[in-house]
Amino acid sequence: MDPSPFDDGALYDVICAGLDYGVEFYLSLAKAAAGPVLEVACGTGRITLPCLQAGVDIDGLDLSAAMLDRLREKAEAVGYRPTLYQASMSAFELPRRYALVMITFNAFVHNLSTDEQLGTLRCCREHLLPGGLLAFDAYFPGREMMATDQMRVLEGELKHPETGLPIRCYDNRTFDPVEQIQHSLNEIEFLDASGAVAVTHRSRSTARWIYKQEMELLMRLSGFSRWEICGDFDRRPLVKETDGMVVLAWK
Repeated sequence: MDPSPFDDGALYDVICAGLDYGVEFYLSLAKAAAGPVLEVACGTGRITLPCLQAGVDIDGLDLSAAMLDRLREKAEAVGYRPTLYQASMSAFELPRRYALVMITFNAFVHNLSTDEQLGTLRCCREHLLPGGLLAFDAYFPGREMMATDQMRVLEGELKHPETGLPIRCYDNRTFDPVEQIQHSLNEIEFLDASGAVAVTHRSRSTARWIYKQEMELLMRLSGFSRWEICGDFDRRPLVKETDGMVVLAWK
């Protein structure tokens, strides 16, 4: 069995080093929050650490012990000891209530059933203070992406943050349009100085995408009465199949 991409926090950080996707958006929301903040699916701290460094009162939650261990290690190295919880995003119960709950980096799509999606939204709403905000991003594949079904796609090439040698990241994608499921075999190739592949790390992940009208129903069924579904972090309307999906919902 291939591991999950979230089983190795150090490897995850190598691949995500310098990735700024959504950082400024979530950091600005956290700094403006009138109370404590919770990051759901906090991973190794790509958003949590900048929030801590900005003085935000933030807790983190993640299902992966490896990711949380890596976050603790990184936080302690710069003088922080955040409160972290290991739990599923669709079934958690914490002692605090928050002005802002964030689910970052497309993590919501790891809810593979409607029950899990609703469980996550209801848990987040339950943990919001009155007037509190839930913010998260998700995605749905457009025609161009769906055309890569059963193809090996080069998602990016980067340099190892320590050695400077190339790393190539591939995704072998399979789409089930009826179930709205994407299966991925992720292959991370570490190249040597000659350009040959020295090591390949393989992992598998599964995601369920959500369309705009489906998201409207999920928000309604989970108890929210006010929300916005945007096309990107700039909060423009979601009108194109090439747009992303950013959701803001208030308790």
